Amino acid sequence: MPAFISRSQPMARRTFLRGASALMGLPLLNAMLPVNGLAAGPTSSAAPLRMGFVFFPNGAIMPSWTPSSAGEDYKLSETLQPLNPFKSDLLVLSGLGQDKGRAHGDGPGDHARSAATFLTGMHPVKTSGADIKVGVSVDQIAAQVVGKDTRLPSLELGLEGGRTSGNCDSGYSCAYSSTISWKSPTTPMSKEVNPALVFERLFGSGSESPEQRAKRAKYRRSILDTVAGDASNLKEKLGQTDRRKLDEYFTSVREIEQRIEQAEKEAQQAKPDFEIPTGIPKDTTEHMRLMYDLLVLSFRTNSTRVATYMLANEGSNRSYPQAGVSAGHHQLSHHKNEEKPIAQIRKIDLYLVEQFAYFLKKMKETPEGDGSLLDHSMIVFGSGLGDGNRHDHGSLPVVLAGKGSGTIKTGSHIRLSNETPLNNLFLSMLHRVGSKDERFGDSTGELKVIDA
Repeated sequence: MPAFISRSQPMARRTFLRGASALMGLPLLNAMLPVNGLAAGPTSSAAPLRMGFVFFPNGAIMPSWTPSSAGEDYKLSETLQPLNPFKSDLLVLSGLGQDKGRAHGDGPGDHARSAATFLTGMHPVKTSGADIKVGVSVDQIAAQVVGKDTRLPSLELGLEGGRTSGNCDSGYSCAYSSTISWKSPTTPMSKEVNPALVFERLFGSGSESPEQRAKRAKYRRSILDTVAGDASNLKEKLGQTDRRKLDEYFTSVREIEQRIEQAEKEAQQAKPDFEIPTGIPKDTTEHMRLMYDLLVLSFRTNSTRVATYMLANEGSNRSYPQAGVSAGHHQLSHHKNEEKPIAQIRKIDLYLVEQFAYFLKKMKETPEGDGSLLDHSMIVFGSGLGDGNRHDHGSLPVVLAGKGSGTIKTGSHIRLSNETPLNNLFLSMLHRVGSKDERFGDSTGELKVIDA
């Protein structure tokens, strides 16, 4: 049941609503803030700091990605134009690289290495067997620090399923191509691609068997209905602003649930002679945005503070008809400097940035504490390859969004020396969530240029 709210004691930040089979975390309410109105600091419990990583495969057309000028007066590039409404909320970082993505004597396999090293900063063991090994990823190190404060230590999302065994790239295990999050050097964190199952992870009891889960999906009742009485009692203890926040929150949860149910119906109707995964939208844009919405919801409810999201597996050859591209992404990335495939890749790059802008809009429109959800976040959007045609690991497309609870000075294009370790950025992010690690991968120190 909700915590009692007195005039001298704020509501606990980890207040939940409990129903017959649901456990719902709440968004940050005014009633949860310290009574004297003063927060304990940039990472206080009143506005927890979130860390997210959104990965896209196959690199980008870097001349169209990279702004022509640096500093605060820069203009966003052709590919990054959709981010213009959030220019003051982000940094474009040029010159960051992941050296461990290179062969270092292991020959071909740049795609597998680019995903495996993206968040680990470590060179993967070349194998297609069970003896996979790379390193602990930055998100999982962060989860060790802040995961105890949330229901889910971390959340791993994706749009494409993947195998953890077999050969997917020149002798490298499929685990490397389909995973960016590693709990240990030998343990990849499986991502969830089904929005319905993500929803259950966020709000289900966590003790259901697969049979119970299937029955619950088939005879689903609105989770909001199961906690309606609890919510009603809570609202009586809240002020007008908090009541509005709670209503808006429940509306967003219900809308996501309805979209999941609609996706389930469509999946059951299409190709009835085939077994179709439940709840995965057929339309890529809807699938991508639904997962972004769930990511916002997971942060908003403090269900987790650490998340990764793979928009596709590395080396993915999926097409993007929504962007006017029918050819495969990986195939096009080997464009041999020919204008036609380069133009197609530009369309894909722009499309993925447009969807990221959709996510940032949701984050910025979600008020929290003295700012927005985006203000209290650090979100990396990028790829483990720069020029996909050359399999370049030395100058990656990277955007950092969010002000890190006031610790990051946003609003500029920072042009770094080429081959600056990407792991310097990750070390800086880790220190912001309380990690004491002095090094990460091949880091040479914190990336001080982002400091506010």
